[in-house]
Amino acid sequence: MQIETRALSLQDYDELVITMKRAYPQMSESIWSKKSIEKLTRIFPKGQICITVDGKLAAVALSIIVNYDEFGDDHTYVDITGNYTFNTHLSTGNVLYGIEVFVDPEFRELRLGRRLYDARKELCELLNLKSIILGGRIPNYHKYSDELSPREYIRRVRDKEIYDPVLSFQLSNNFLPIKILKKYLPEDESSLENAVLLQWNNIYYSKKPNTMQDSIIRLGLVQWQMRHFKNIDAFYEQVEFFVNVMGDYKSDFVLFPELFNTPLLAPFNKLSERDSMIELAKLSEEIKNKISELAISYNVNIISGSMPVFDNESNDLYNVSYLLHRDGRIDEYRKVHITPNERKYYGMKGGNEIRVFDTDCGKIGLVICYDVEFPELPRILADQGMKILFVPYLTDTQNAYIRVRHCAAARAIENECYVAIAGCVGNLPGVNNMDIQFGQAAVFTPSDFAFPSNAVKGEATPNTEMTLIVDVDLNLLKDLHHNGSVQVMNDRRKDLYETYLK
Repeated sequence: MQIETRALSLQDYDELVITMKRAYPQMSESIWSKKSIEKLTRIFPKGQICITVDGKLAAVALSIIVNYDEFGDDHTYVDITGNYTFNTHLSTGNVLYGIEVFVDPEFRELRLGRRLYDARKELCELLNLKSIILGGRIPNYHKYSDELSPREYIRRVRDKEIYDPVLSFQLSNNFLPIKILKKYLPEDESSLENAVLLQWNNIYYSKKPNTMQDSIIRLGLVQWQMRHFKNIDAFYEQVEFFVNVMGDYKSDFVLFPELFNTPLLAPFNKLSERDSMIELAKLSEEIKNKISELAISYNVNIISGSMPVFDNESNDLYNVSYLLHRDGRIDEYRKVHITPNERKYYGMKGGNEIRVFDTDCGKIGLVICYDVEFPELPRILADQGMKILFVPYLTDTQNAYIRVRHCAAARAIENECYVAIAGCVGNLPGVNNMDIQFGQAAVFTPSDFAFPSNAVKGEATPNTEMTLIVDVDLNLLKDLHHNGSVQVMNDRRKDLYETYLK
């Protein structure tokens, strides 16, 4: 017999359905959807654990990481999972929250549940999390509900006078009951919608700063000088210079400006503006992959400004920013709001996806230039858990820059988040429609006592090639949300209006 504990993958889904139905025959309508498993394995692959016996899926444990202080001990399953969206998962959280465990009855004598919990405990220690918390079902309670309150039932299970297949197991694994949770899981009829809040504490937990878990995030912004490059290797050399510098200063993120690769348009200057941009788009895949290699090599997350991307099937041209994670993952965002200039000269189309991105420093948002002038877009991202909004921009004149700057500052205040902006500076003669630039990189904060009095964490010298390196503290945002002089996100009149994603 071969037993293997490993990460769950989406390819296991069909077997997961079979195993779960066997484990919960009375709850066959509550099977995990493939969409949910896809998201969990994508946003937190280490937290989704399974055990196979001779290659057959036998047991599964699913988890997320949360900032537990935002929920406290009085919550429901819907609360902790963000209504099953798992947008509550935060890689910089402090608690590993168990959202599912089940074992195929065929293999229950093998004590696979204990193996799953041992794996969870190892993960909790590895990630330096304070504890594991979960809402445990009490499936035998319905047999005693006429004579015992939930509290008395728990006491008798703890004293081993009554056996409960879930609670007895949790207690034997050193989980301590904290309180009764009412209406925790409405579909759990055998527990009469009750659950026991249980906790296992990590005795090795330390508050010592950890790059992957610390609340202090270092942002590196590149104020990029437009210049001619003799070839693409010279362009890469300049990009790597800045990434190397940011890596030396232990930055968590590097932000380049919008369309910062447009100096490479020079060889196509005899073409129309649209055709030249389509030619430049042919280089975008190579540039993306090259900068991804730099992100891995220098251990920084890079937001590669933006680049043109051409869809050969639809003949559409997009303005695309890539988030290149230091672990090799690649995400993309397509500019949603296209300026009149982009439509007129390049025939660009707007993207159709709005979402936050999960990083090793928490949830971030990414919009491009003109997008930040539409307050609905960052508000939707804030509702999805965004803590830092990155805005690469490209503005030719000072009044254009002021629009971006003031709107970015407003987004920081109204969404209780940090906003980082970075643009190009200088002149670029010989490239159509890219001749002058005005820019000043900056990081904006909310406006309250814990932040700078002018709500500007840092700003560069205007129109000068340089870097801006700024530390921001995510814990200040959390405190602002609950204890700020004003609490914008909490005080919205949702009874009168609402902003939502179609």
